[in-house]
Amino acid sequence: MPNPSPRGTYLTISEALRQEIEKGKISEGLPSESELMRTYRVGRTTIGRALKALKADGVIESVQGAGWYVAGTGDRRPLVERVTDLLRAEGTAAGDTFPSESELCETFGVSRTAVRTAIAQLEGRGLIAMGPGRRRQVRALPGESGGS
Repeated sequence: MPNPSPRGTYLTISEALRQEIEKGKISEGLPSESELMRTYRVGRTTIGRALKALKADGVIESVQGAGWYVAGTGDRRPLVERVTDLLRAEGTAAGDTFPSESELCETFGVSRTAVRTAIAQLEGRGLIAMGPGRRRQVRALPGESGGS
């Protein structure tokens, strides 16, 4: 934030986010904490305090591994379930290339850490594995042997 506020930077940020939500500029998922840090040019602690203030007011809610959402909106299933839906998509077959971590971060609007956790769970279930060229591939579809 270029101009410090006497109210506290985190309160200024939470108010700016509240206004974006009220105006419909943010209607479901909030930007990642990293994006908010870049946008407002502050550290993670300041963003965390701003988000906690909005959560305390019931404006937003957090979903572990999925991010922050406007209260009452968004897909609240664990990220691994939402990523598994990609494997259930029509036309997906064993041997297909699985989306990269960056693509999954972009698709679901979540952190790389959350994506890596979901990928590890899918690998543990035998649904995906590292293939040639350091790209993950679909090994099995959910419901097939080794799937869930």
